[in-house]
Amino acid sequence: MVLAAGEYEIGRQTGRLLVRTYRQGVAARVGHDLLIEATVWEGRVTVPADPAARPAVSVRVDLGALKVLEGTGGVKPLSDGDKQQIQQTMHKVLKVDRDRDATFTSSRAEVHDDSAIIEGELTLVGQTHPLRLEVRQRDDATVAGTASLVQSQWGIKPYSGFFGALKLRDAVDVEFTVALPGS
Repeated sequence: MVLAAGEYEIGRQTGRLLVRTYRQGVAARVGHDLLIEATVWEGRVTVPADPAARPAVSVRVDLGALKVLEGTGGVKPLSDGDKQQIQQTMHKVLKVDRDRDATFTSSRAEVHDDSAIIEGELTLVGQTHPLRLEVRQRDDATVAGTASLVQSQWGIKPYSGFFGALKLRDAVDVEFTVALPGS
């Protein structure tokens, strides 16, 4: 990755942070795969001038400001009321009243030509565990990446309904795109 050295403030003004959930179980047809956006988040990317030094990333996400954008699949489209209900359920599952923020802090970065693997610690619902980000440079100033987050590793019990016949898959996908200003 060839980004200009410097400190970059990132957040909603410079990019998007999305979560994709997937349904499973015998009643999966009635549920929806969800696209959720973090509407309040901020962070910092440090690209060192010394090529031997590694970049650093830190991000804070307000879990209380997650917003359901859309649901695909299911027997009927999601209504605004359905989205509101899902957001209330997310607040309970993520224990937003107790630990409102999720934070990621990098500890290691392996940089290649136009990609990087960034490893670090994610603190979510009061637990901290390793998380690996796969990042690609899209152009001179834009990076995009993904991570797979297994909820149960953080003590989160994936949502289930209809007496367990409809379940949320334990692994959710996190996707982000960020423009690094002035790079």
